[in-house]
Amino acid sequence: MTMIRNRLLHAGVVVLAAAGVAALLAFHGPNWRQVSHALAAMSWTWALAAVGLNLVSAIVRGLAWRTVLAEAIPPPHPRLLDVISAFFVGIFANGVLPGRAGELARVAVLARRLPRRDGTWPALIGTVVAHRLLEVLPSLALIVWVLLFAKVPAWGHDALIGVFAGALIVLVAGFIIARRHEAGMPAAAGPMATAIARIREGLGVLRSPQAAIVAAGLQAAAWALQLAAVWTAMRAFHLSLPITAAAAVLALMNVALILPLWPGNVGLQQAAIALPLIAYGVAYAHGFAYGIGLQVIESSVGYVLGVAFLLREGLTIGLLQLGPQLIADRQGVVPLPGHVEPNRVDRPVAGGR
Repeated sequence: MTMIRNRLLHAGVVVLAAAGVAALLAFHGPNWRQVSHALAAMSWTWALAAVGLNLVSAIVRGLAWRTVLAEAIPPPHPRLLDVISAFFVGIFANGVLPGRAGELARVAVLARRLPRRDGTWPALIGTVVAHRLLEVLPSLALIVWVLLFAKVPAWGHDALIGVFAGALIVLVAGFIIARRHEAGMPAAAGPMATAIARIREGLGVLRSPQAAIVAAGLQAAAWALQLAAVWTAMRAFHLSLPITAAAAVLALMNVALILPLWPGNVGLQQAAIALPLIAYGVAYAHGFAYGIGLQVIESSVGYVLGVAFLLREGLTIGLLQLGPQLIADRQGVVPLPGHVEPNRVDRPVAGGR
């Protein structure tokens, strides 16, 4: 009953938020005829180049996660293809499901490719946390750059400062938690204490300077590639703007995606992209059209490859919607945190390699 009430509450919030955005677009939206003209005039050559840059950016992020995984779980480590597969399924789930369901989805998918052993789920969750924390570093640098050199409206300025402060607190807290990890646990440790200890093991990359630098460097490269994709997409819409304008778009676009209430936050994201471009002389309708095109360009990579890897894993969108526990139950993988099984001889997981 609690789960049903939570889902109904979330659905109500989503409906109200979506209705508010729909009303805003209906009464204060762009000139849709100008939007359609801007979309029709889009350069496919530049758009495809932006898609390619986004693809490489996503792969580099997957490589960063693999670096984190190598520091968190014992051998045998997952193959690169399995890591990339789980990562793209996670991107797809984040795009089509509310909240951050993709983070647990990629854990569930990768767990199917690992030997059956206790503590795998919490450790993998820890790697997702560490992966996101290392992504905070280049995002903070981007925010500072935008605040210093880009043209940002007052609301965007305040939002970026708030996100910067919150991200910095989370980053520091993550490093402190990782440093407090101690090898070994008391024999009488309960399931919750064991799960927390395993999650800290997943943060192992934060205790390894060399691996942390490699992973953070890959994350920074991924952000640079995504920034290049944003600027390239501008060229597709015949916008000759400086790279600082692309940086402002990237920063505010990610602010709009911090809490995805519905798939892609469609409408809200376009407004967050179009409004700061007004300061660069771009008409709101043209900027809105660019926002539509940019979201399609970025989503195409995650959606197409996400579906392809979903099929590779033998999963369906319906199963993905039911949650990672259902994936675990139906595939016979290690349990979610809080459930401790008796020790057993490691064996390959069904469907694993």
